[in-house]
Amino acid sequence: MVKRSIPLLLLLLTSCGHPDGVMTPVAVSASTPATSKVEMLVATTREPSGDPATLFNGERSSKPHLTQISVSLPPKREAGTVQWPKRLPPNPATDFAVTNVQQIDTVAQGREWFGQHVNGGHALVFVHGFNNTYEDSVFRLAQIVHDSKMEATPVLFTWPSRAELTAYEYDKESTNYSRTGLEQALRTLAADPNVKDITIMAHSMGTWLAMESLRQMGIRDGHVNSKIHNVILASPDIDIQVFAKQFVEMGEPRPKFTIFVSQDDKALAVSSFITGRVSRLGAINPTEEPYRSKLEKAGITAIDLTKVKTEDGLNHGKFAESPEIVQLIGQRLMTGQTLTDSKVTLGQGITAVVGGTVTNIGTVAATAVAVPATIIEQPPLAKRRKPLPADETLGGDLKPQTLTQ
Repeated sequence: MVKRSIPLLLLLLTSCGHPDGVMTPVAVSASTPATSKVEMLVATTREPSGDPATLFNGERSSKPHLTQISVSLPPKREAGTVQWPKRLPPNPATDFAVTNVQQIDTVAQGREWFGQHVNGGHALVFVHGFNNTYEDSVFRLAQIVHDSKMEATPVLFTWPSRAELTAYEYDKESTNYSRTGLEQALRTLAADPNVKDITIMAHSMGTWLAMESLRQMGIRDGHVNSKIHNVILASPDIDIQVFAKQFVEMGEPRPKFTIFVSQDDKALAVSSFITGRVSRLGAINPTEEPYRSKLEKAGITAIDLTKVKTEDGLNHGKFAESPEIVQLIGQRLMTGQTLTDSKVTLGQGITAVVGGTVTNIGTVAATAVAVPATIIEQPPLAKRRKPLPADETLGGDLKPQTLTQ
């Protein structure tokens, strides 16, 4: 059954359904109904395409590039959706549309832009996932920022994805290629006196890049930069044991970690198939042993979105496409608030399990669990008869004493 479903999932993953080449700026006329605007700074390790309609392609650049981009969002749209144009040029009255593009050549110019767009000193750095074009990531970040109503200055880090399903390995290596670029971008941002704190939000394969960059920073300095307060990993496409090592090796103190997981994530099912049926962090059940009881001391919050329904047929982008969840990101997680007090009111509801206590909030549709940092690999469900004893779940040279560091 799994083998038969893989071709269909691969077909779904390759379906884009929107025109390419939307980065050429368009004007918003005075007669256009009131639109919203999101302005962002974009750092990339992609190679310039030489075409203003795309700006950057999926190949790797020898040096990073910075660009200032403004995106207009139409007045009538459902929260959680990216309203792509059906034809070019985009119509700002009905479509997402780029209204301004400006290349930034120096760090000083980047700091000047941030100083002009500072929002409470909070910076959000978004790292996209596998199979994304430059424009895909720009429009997705614009949607997240607008729908979450977060008070933060958006910074996009986009790495060289060829946006082709058959380029999975190329994309994975591109994240490795880009980890120093992201680390340097984070260091530059943290050195800006206008920046008080930084939240990193990474999706899918981009979570690997985020974790590798933070691990690299921790190895250099002994710990992650103190301005990086929050790390949000959505549908993390990471081997569970590797995540454990990355987390430990970034040193202490660490940022506050939140992961969004879903056991019905079809894209992660494909990733697991491609990588030799190795379980992915984004597909765990955080209430299941040994995850909860063995790892809860690390204080990572896992939000289970399995029961949350969106229009995403792959169940891979729920964090951005569920209005309630994206608002949770903007209003609570961005500011480091907990999810277990009575002020949390979501239409779909969550159940929070933190430190061994359970708080029901509305109708159960998701589960937030404070789980530890060093997630332990389990055998595939088909081979699992019962939870393994503690001393049998450790992999490689990961020792018991490192689990609660």
